[in-house]
Amino acid sequence: MERRDKPSLATEIVAGITTFFTMSYIVIVNPSILATEGTGLPASGVLTATVLVCCTMSILMGVFARLPFGVAPGMGLNAFFAYTIILQGQVPWPTALGIVFWAGVLFLLISATPLREQIAMAIPDGIRRATSAGIGLLLTFIGLQNAGFVGDNPATLVGVGAIDHRAILTVVALGVIAWLSQRGNPLAYLTGIMVVTGAAWIGGWVSPPAAWLSAPDFSSVFFKLDPLGALSLALAPAIVTVMVTDLFDSLSTFIGVAQASGLVDADGRPLNLRRGLMVDAMATLSAGLFGSSSGTAYVESIAGIRMGGRTGRTAVVTGLCFLPCLFIAPVMAAVPPYATAAVLIMIGVSMFHTIRSVAFDRPEIGVPAFTTLVLIPLTFSITQGILWGFIVHVLMHVVTGRGRDLNRAAMALAAVSILLLALEHMR
Repeated sequence: MERRDKPSLATEIVAGITTFFTMSYIVIVNPSILATEGTGLPASGVLTATVLVCCTMSILMGVFARLPFGVAPGMGLNAFFAYTIILQGQVPWPTALGIVFWAGVLFLLISATPLREQIAMAIPDGIRRATSAGIGLLLTFIGLQNAGFVGDNPATLVGVGAIDHRAILTVVALGVIAWLSQRGNPLAYLTGIMVVTGAAWIGGWVSPPAAWLSAPDFSSVFFKLDPLGALSLALAPAIVTVMVTDLFDSLSTFIGVAQASGLVDADGRPLNLRRGLMVDAMATLSAGLFGSSSGTAYVESIAGIRMGGRTGRTAVVTGLCFLPCLFIAPVMAAVPPYATAAVLIMIGVSMFHTIRSVAFDRPEIGVPAFTTLVLIPLTFSITQGILWGFIVHVLMHVVTGRGRDLNRAAMALAAVSILLLALEHMR
C-alpha cells in the first residue's frame, strides 16, 4: 500500500545525494561508449548532453511525476546507439540522434494513452526477460573487449586477447566494486573507475589531465540532430526498437522499484506511473536534442529510496547534484576506455539474472527467449534479438500445437517484426 508519511527535507537531501552517487558513473561511461572511435561524436559534447539529460530529466521526474527516481541515458541502448546504429549500420550520428528523438516522440504519444499497457502486455514475459539478459551480455562483451580479454581472430571472429595491464586492472576493479557493492556503498562503480584511472596515470599508460575544469560544450552536438534524415523507412526498425526497449525498461524499473519500496497505491499499482512514463519519454526525446542516446529512470534510485526518499524532492536533489559535472570534460578525457570495463561487466551481471525465471524446458517459451538472448550480443543488435524473438514466439506456439494460446497482439507483433526486418534488409 502507499505510504503517506512525508519524510523531512534533510532526509530527502541525503536520499537524493545517495541516488546521485549510485548513478554518477554514467557521466563517465556514457561518453566513453558514445564517443567510441569511429562514431564521430566528440566526448566533450556527449558529456554535456549526458549531464543535461541527468539534470533536467531528474528534476522533471521530481516536479512533474513527483517520484524519487533519478533519470539518465540508459545502459544498453547507448551501446546499441553507438555500435549497432552508427558503427555497424553506418548511420551518421546526427541521423542517429534523430532516431532517438522520434523514438521519444512515439514513446510520449503511447505513454499518454492506454496503449502503453496494451503494448506492455503484448510482449511475452520470456522475451522481455531475455532482452534484459541479452543486453547484459552485450555490455559484458564490450567490457571484455575494452579490457583486452577478447580480441579479433580471423578464423573465429573473436578469440583470446592480449592479457596486459588493462586486464589486470579490470580484475582489480571488479574486486573493488564487488566488495563495496556487498556493503551497500553507493560509490562502488565510481570507485572502480577511479582505481583503474589512477593506476593508469601512475603507470604512465595514460596522461593525467592538463587542466581539471573546462566550460561545457554546447557547440558540437547540442541540437545537431537530423530528424528528417531519421524518417527513412529503412530506419523504422531502429526507431521502434529504441521505443519498445525504452518502454519495457521503464515499466520494469517503475514496477520493480515501486514494489520493492512500497511506492504503490491501494491496488498495488506503482504511483504516478503514467506521469513517470511520460517523463521517461521526454528523457528520450530531449536526449536526441541534447546529443545523447535515450534516457530512462534508473533502478539505482532504490538506494536513495531506501535512505528515506519518498517524494519528488529526492529526484530534484539528484538532478541538481549533476550540475557540477558539466565542467569536468578534461578529467573525463583522461579516463582510459578500460577504466569502465569492470562497470560494464558488473552491470551485465545485474541484468543477466532476469533470465533465471524463463521456462527453457518449454519450447514455445524457451526457444524465442533463447533466440532473443543470443542474437543481441552475437549481432550487436537489440533490434535483431527482439524482432526475431517475436517471430519465433508465434512459430513455436504453432508447431507445438499451442497456437490457440496466441492472442492477436502477439500475432500483430510478429507481423510488424517481419515488416520491419524487410525494411531493414532493403536498406
